[in-house]
Amino acid sequence: INRSARARQDAVRKAAADRAASRRRFARDSVVRDSVARAGAIERADREAAQADSVWRKTVMDSLARVVQARDSAARVDSTGRLRPDERLDADSMRRAPPRDSSVARADSAVRAPTRLRRVLISTVAPPILAPYSAVVVTARELVATAASTPYDLLRQTAGIEVHEQGQGPGFASNASIRGFSSDHSSDLGTWIDGVPNNEPVNGHAEGYNDLNTVIPQMIRSVDAIKGPTSARYGNFALAGAVDIQTRERTSGTQLFLSGGSFGRADATIITGVDRERGGGVLGVRYVREAGWRPNSDYTLLQGQLRAVHHLSDKAMIDIGGRVYSTDWSSPGFLDAAQFDSGFTGAVANVTDGGYRRQAVERLALTVALTPSITWHTAGWAVQQRWDLVLTTPVDGNAGPARAKQIEDYDRRAEYGASTALTWAGWNAQVTVGGDTRLTDVVFTRYATTNAVRDSVRVDVSGRQVGGGAFIETSWRLFDRLTLQLGARYDAVVTYSTDNATGTEVQNQHGLASPKAGLLISLPAGFALYGNASRGIRQADGVLLDPSLPFITAWAYEGGIRLSTERVTANVGAFRMNVSNEQTFDPVAAVSWSGGASTRQGIEAVLRWRLASWLAVSGTGTLNDATYQSLIAATGDTLSGARVYNTAEWVAAGTVELGRDDGWWQLRGGANAVGPYTPFAAPGVTVPAYIVFNGSAAVRVRGVTFRVGVRNALNRAYPELRAGGFVVPGQARSVYGGVEVTF
Repeated sequence: INRSARARQDAVRKAAADRAASRRRFARDSVVRDSVARAGAIERADREAAQADSVWRKTVMDSLARVVQARDSAARVDSTGRLRPDERLDADSMRRAPPRDSSVARADSAVRAPTRLRRVLISTVAPPILAPYSAVVVTARELVATAASTPYDLLRQTAGIEVHEQGQGPGFASNASIRGFSSDHSSDLGTWIDGVPNNEPVNGHAEGYNDLNTVIPQMIRSVDAIKGPTSARYGNFALAGAVDIQTRERTSGTQLFLSGGSFGRADATIITGVDRERGGGVLGVRYVREAGWRPNSDYTLLQGQLRAVHHLSDKAMIDIGGRVYSTDWSSPGFLDAAQFDSGFTGAVANVTDGGYRRQAVERLALTVALTPSITWHTAGWAVQQRWDLVLTTPVDGNAGPARAKQIEDYDRRAEYGASTALTWAGWNAQVTVGGDTRLTDVVFTRYATTNAVRDSVRVDVSGRQVGGGAFIETSWRLFDRLTLQLGARYDAVVTYSTDNATGTEVQNQHGLASPKAGLLISLPAGFALYGNASRGIRQADGVLLDPSLPFITAWAYEGGIRLSTERVTANVGAFRMNVSNEQTFDPVAAVSWSGGASTRQGIEAVLRWRLASWLAVSGTGTLNDATYQSLIAATGDTLSGARVYNTAEWVAAGTVELGRDDGWWQLRGGANAVGPYTPFAAPGVTVPAYIVFNGSAAVRVRGVTFRVGVRNALNRAYPELRAGGFVVPGQARSVYGGVEVTF
C-alpha cells in the first residue's frame, strides 16, 4: 500500500514538473517568435520599400516606353495588337538576339543601366498595348533577307502591300496602295521616318508625293504598316493607312555590306557607331550604281544618315539625327500596249528623259519623364530639297506615241515642322494629348521642252502652306478582357498660291475633325475580337494651283478576329471605306478627275506561323471590291458602278523560311500575286492576274555572311503599271549576291 502511495505521489510531482517545463518552453518560444516576427516585420518593411522604389522606377520607365515607342506616330504594334520589342541588328548578320533575362532589352546593344531612360526605349517587358486595328510589322532581319532592288519592292514582298513601280528612276516615287487606294506616287499612304513626315504637301506634280528611296535600307530597324485611318496621331495623307519607319539609334562596331547583281548593279553600304552608358549613335553611308534593265534606265544614288541619343539625366533623353540624299537618273519612258504584248521592252521614249533629286533632313527630339505617370515628348525638324524631272508622256491616256510630249517639272522647297505630346498612364488607362505643325515654302515650275531644252513655261507658281493638327488618343482597360480606344483629331491648313508671272495671289483655308473609336475583346486561348470606326483625310491633288479644293475624306469601318500564341499570330478582318470627293489620277498622262464618291470593301488576312525552330511561314492577302459610286470623267463618261481604276480585285504575298534565326544558314522563298484590275482610262479592259516568285539564301562563316537572291525567278512578263494604252513593264529576272562583314 505504501509503495503504491509513493508511486502516485511521484507521478503527480512528475506531471507538475512536466507542466512547468512546458510553460517555460512556451514562454521561451514566444520570445523567439516575437523576435522573429519583429525581424520579419523589419525585413518586410525593407522589402516593401525596395519594391515601392522599384515600382516607381518601372512606372516611369513603362510610361516613357509607351510614349517613346509611339512618338510622333501610332504605337508600334504587331499583327496581334501588342507592343513589340525592337529588333536587334547585331554583329551576326542581324539575327535575332535572345535576351539574357527578363530585364535585358533587345535592341542595337546590351543594357548596362536598368534605371536609365535607355532601358525603357528597348524594354521587352513593357506592358502590352492592345490596339483594335490591323497592322503588319516588318523586322530588320526580314528586310535584309529579301531580294529586292527598291524600298517599294521590299514593302511588296514583306508587308504584302500592293505596289506598282513607276520604273522611271529612284527619285520618281512609285505607287504603294493599301485597301485599293491606287494613289499616284504613294500619296494616299501617310509615311513617317523617325517621326518626320515624308509626304510632300503643295507639290505641283502630285499632292502628297511620297518617295521612300530616301532612307538607307540597312539602317531601318522596323517598318510598321497600319491599315486604315484608325490612329489619331496620323493626320493629312494617312487616308488609306500609315507606314511608320524607325531607324537604328545606336550600334557597336562597324558593318560593311557589299552586293552586286544583274544589269550592272553595285551597292556598297557601311554602318558604324558607338554604344556607351549614357548614349550612343550610328552613322551610315550608301552608294548605288545600276545600268538598268531597260535601255536609258541607269542611275546613281548616294545617301548618308546619322542618328545619336544621349541621356541628359535618368529622366531625360535627347535624340538627334539627319539624312542626306542625292540621286541622278535616266528614264526609259512608257511602252505602248502593242510593244508590251509583243514582249518588246527595248523602246525608249526619249533618251534625254531623266532627272535628279537632292534632299537634306534634320531632326531633334527630347523625351522627359515629368512624373512617374506623365511623360512629355517633343520634336522639331527641317527639310531642304531640289527636284527636277524631264519625262515624255502621252497627251492623253489613249493617245498614240506620235502625240507624246516632253515636260520638265522643277520643285524647290523648304519645310519646317514640330510636334509635341503629353502622355499620362495609370489605372489601366493611357491618355495622350498632342499636336503638330508644318510650314512649307515651295516654288514649282513646269516647262514644255524638246530634248530637255526648255521651250516655254506652262506653270510658274510659288506656294506656301501652314498646316497642323491637334489630337487626343485614349486607351481604357475597362475590364479584364475589354479595351476601349477613343480619340479625335482636328486638322487645318492655310494655303497661299502666287502666279509668279502676274503676281496674283489666291488663298484658302480648310479644317476638318476626324473622330476615332475602337474596341477589343480578349478571349481565351489567345483569341480576340476587335472593331473600329474612324475618319481619314488628305489634300486633293492640284491644291498648289487651286487652294479652294476640299479635302478628300473617307469613313472607315473594320472588324475582325485575331489569334496570338507563342507560335502563331493570325488576323482575319472585314473592312469598308466610303470615300467623298473621290479623285482618280492618271500616272501616265498626268491628269486627274475628282468630285465623285467611291466604296472599298473586302476581307484581309495576315498569318505568321512558326511551325518549328527551323521552319516558319507567313502570308498576307486582301480581297477588295472597289467601285465608283459616282464619278464623271473628263471625257464626259459616267463611271458610276465601275471598278476603281488601277485597283486589283485581290493581292497576296507569302513566304517560307528555313533555318534557325541564330543558325549558320537560312533559306527564304516567297511569292507576290496581284489579281485582275482595270487600268486607268480603259473601261471594259481587264489586266489579268500575275504572280512573281522570289528567293534568297544566306550562309554565315566566322562572322561573315554571304547572301544570294533572285527576284522574278521564273522571268514572268507582267505590267507594273498600265494606264490606257501605255505600260510600265515589270523588271525581268534579276540575280543578286553580296557579303556582310562585321568589324
